[in-house]
Amino acid sequence: MQATSLSHGVVCAPGQRYHPATVAQSASTLAEMFPGRFWIAVGSGQALNEHITGEKWPAKIERNARLKESVDVMRELWTGAEVTHHGLVTVEEARLYTLPEQLPLIVGAAITPESARWMGGWADALITIEQAREALRKVVDAFREGGGEDKPMFLQVQLSSAETDEQAREGAFEQWGTNILQSSVLSDLRMPAQMTAAVQRLREEDIETQVRVSSDLNRHIDWLQQCAELGFKRLYLHNVNREQRAFIEAFGERVLPEFSKGG
Repeated sequence: MQATSLSHGVVCAPGQRYHPATVAQSASTLAEMFPGRFWIAVGSGQALNEHITGEKWPAKIERNARLKESVDVMRELWTGAEVTHHGLVTVEEARLYTLPEQLPLIVGAAITPESARWMGGWADALITIEQAREALRKVVDAFREGGGEDKPMFLQVQLSSAETDEQAREGAFEQWGTNILQSSVLSDLRMPAQMTAAVQRLREEDIETQVRVSSDLNRHIDWLQQCAELGFKRLYLHNVNREQRAFIEAFGERVLPEFSKGG
């Protein structure tokens, strides 16, 4: 952030591995150092990351409740108050002494319409991932219906661009195959070996259900324009294969200019 003028966001799951008071302190400091540029996306987490604490991995309904408690704690700390809280998270006499003039956005990270609708009532914005157009529209509609009508929405676009379609598909499946599993499955897997086993029955072409795979830059432009039409304020492009330099050069030269025309 020091070396660029870009906004910057991180995704975390406060409540188990990350204590919400610590998250609030870090976010507050970054928001003070870089006004208006830092945001934090929060989600209910995955067992793969959280189980290391040795605590019980809660059911989804409890993880959601813990997440909302954590967000409430963070926001109270950002008022400058001394906070003590006993619930699904515990806070004792916590207070922040560096408070930014402009608070960071708390962005709800949701994949399903159910989570998006719930987050619409309390998150400052939504971030989700690209999926089939109708499925993505349901997420958008649910967020708006749940209270997010006038709130910004961000989209992470998983794509794979290469010299040939075959290279793009192979590279995507090799690097991103585990991430096409359903969210309900991914959230409860504890170890990398379990993820590897879970994708054994998937075919290479299955990657295209979750990743935009093509060597044709015009196709990528069309796909991104369709995303923009759904009302997303920002599109974060994630090339999931390993050929990052070629991706940056090609998209910088051919794709991004299509979205900067007319300002």
